[in-house]
Amino acid sequence: MEGLFQPMHLLVILVIVLLIFGPKKLGELGKGLGEGIRNFKSSLNEGSSSTNSSSTAATTTTTTTTSTPEEKK
Repeated sequence: MEGLFQPMHLLVILVIVLLIFGPKKLGELGKGLGEGIRNFKSSLNEGSSSTNSSSTAATTTTTTTTSTPEEKK
């Protein structure tokens, strides 16, 4: 398994893939893969920031809704 990713093997695999898909389709596949990875990373970042902001909002809501008996009078 360690000899599988030698530079010559990777070059042969690249040539075979290029022959099967063609240069235009290979470019489209690369672009689609890049966009997919970018969207995945951005959704991870949005998920962690929304989790942080929702926990902050819950803390803020809890602290603002609590009132002392003196404030109710």
